[in-house]
Amino acid sequence: MTQKPRILVTRRWPDAVERVLAERFDASFNAADIAMDAGALTEALRSFDAVLPTVSDRLPASLFEGSDIRTKILGNFGVGYNHIDTAAAKARGIVVTNTPGVLTDCTADIAMSLLLSVARRAGEGERQVRAGEWTGWRPTHMIGTKVTGKILGIIGFGRIGKAMAKRCHFGFDMDVVFYNRSKIDLAEATRYGARQLDTVEEVLATADFVSLHCPGGGENRNLINARRLALMKPEAFLINTARGDVVDENALIEALETGVIRGAGLDVFEAEPNVPARLRTLENVVLLPHLGSATQETRTAMGMKVVENVTAFFEGRELLDRVA
Repeated sequence: MTQKPRILVTRRWPDAVERVLAERFDASFNAADIAMDAGALTEALRSFDAVLPTVSDRLPASLFEGSDIRTKILGNFGVGYNHIDTAAAKARGIVVTNTPGVLTDCTADIAMSLLLSVARRAGEGERQVRAGEWTGWRPTHMIGTKVTGKILGIIGFGRIGKAMAKRCHFGFDMDVVFYNRSKIDLAEATRYGARQLDTVEEVLATADFVSLHCPGGGENRNLINARRLALMKPEAFLINTARGDVVDENALIEALETGVIRGAGLDVFEAEPNVPARLRTLENVVLLPHLGSATQETRTAMGMKVVENVTAFFEGRELLDRVA
C-alpha cells in the first residue's frame, strides 16, 4: 500500500488495536465515543476508504444512495451484522466483513451467567442486599429454580450454541435439545450431549431453559413471539444473547408480567440502548448492557480480526471473514 487508505473507526476500540490501526492506516477515531447518527455515517461513507462500524451504527439502504460514496469496505466489529443492509452495500460494490470465532467462549459465558442469575434470583438478591432490605436467612427466602439436571433448549447450534451446550451438559449435567435450520451430524451433536429436534416449537415445549444463539434480522426477526412463548413451560426461562430483534419484546414483557413463563435473562434488546420501562421494572428478568464479548482478550481479538480483514482487502488478498 503506497498511500495509506483513509479509515474511520466509529467507536473507541481497545488501545492495542487502535495503535495498530494508526500505524497501518490514515486512521480517524471517534474520540467522544458517542454513537454516530445517520448524517455522520452518510458523510463517513463519502469521505473514507473504509468505515469500521459496530452494532451501535445503523447502516440502512438509504445511506448507500448517491453516486459519491468513497467507502470500499465496512470492517464490522462483531459477528452479527444485521445493523448493516448488506444487500445495499454489495450493490454499491462495498465489501462487508465480520469477526467470527473469537468471541464464542465469552458470549457463551454470559449466556451461562444469565441462566444462573435468573434461575437463582441473583439480581433480586443483590438489589435487596444493596438496599439494606435483607432481614437474614430463612427457609422460604427468595426460592429459585435448580439448574443441575434440567433441560436446556438451544435455538441455533453454531459455534456459540455448541459452546453453551458444552457448558450446560458437562458442567451442570443438563440434557440438551436444539433446533438448527440445517441438519447437524449426529456424531457432532453427540459430542455436546445434544439432540436435534425438527422445529423451534418442539424445543420450546421441551426445555426448562431456552437459550437463543441464532442470527438477527431477516426471517429471524420476532422469531420468539407471543404464540411461541405460550408453548414454553410456565416454569421455563428464556435467555437471549443473540440479537434483540429475535424476540418480540412486547410479547416477552406480557409473558413475564402474566406468568406465561417464569423469567428471562437478556443481554440484547430491540432498540438498544433503549430498554422499555416495563421491562426494567420486572424482578423476574436479568438485564445486561450487551456484555457478551466484553472481556479485554475478546474485544482485542475482535479488533485485530477487523485489522487483518481491512489490511487484506487493501493489499488485494483473500478475505476470510467476508459476508457481503
